[in-house]
Amino acid sequence: MVAADSRGWQLPRMHKPTTHLRTLHLTLAAATTALLLAGGCASVPAGSVAAVPARAEDVASIEGMMRAFYEVVNVEPTGPRQWARDRTLYSPWIRFVAIGESVDLWTHQQLVDETEPLVRAGFHEREIFRRVRVYGNIAHVDSTYETRMGSSEKVHRGVNSVELYFDQHRWWIASVMWQSEDAAHPIPAQLLPPSGGT
Repeated sequence: MVAADSRGWQLPRMHKPTTHLRTLHLTLAAATTALLLAGGCASVPAGSVAAVPARAEDVASIEGMMRAFYEVVNVEPTGPRQWARDRTLYSPWIRFVAIGESVDLWTHQQLVDETEPLVRAGFHEREIFRRVRVYGNIAHVDSTYETRMGSSEKVHRGVNSVELYFDQHRWWIASVMWQSEDAAHPIPAQLLPPSGGT
């Protein structure tokens, strides 16, 4: 159940790892969950994310930040992980918020722990459209994505809402919020490529 504050507003619940897996940017469909369970991909912690220096090409521009944002999860199932690189993109207080039937909240480590089994199962995600608004040293990015699991041809889409700031030295992502597309919430034309598809 989602908690409420004294004004009756719903508060997001802090996510705790469970066997109910979610992708990095969408709630898993039942078929994908079944695929993971059949492959023995339980929600096992990936280990603590190491602290490494940020790559200059990642953090010098919004373009670099968004390129890295997607590159880190598009690795081969048995290939080297890029969670440490991923962590360098975010402010120390980063939270990830999934909006759906409920509101779920993750720290970076919690999200890594739950996303790792999906990477092992062949998770792929790509950006298909981006809208950027900048004022001074703050920026907002609407990033429309599509995801696939393994060899499946089924495509899921959604929109990442990414807040960034520049501290005179580099860019940081301050928050990431996303919502997956469904029948009740189709992605609007202004957040899709001109063709309207992928």
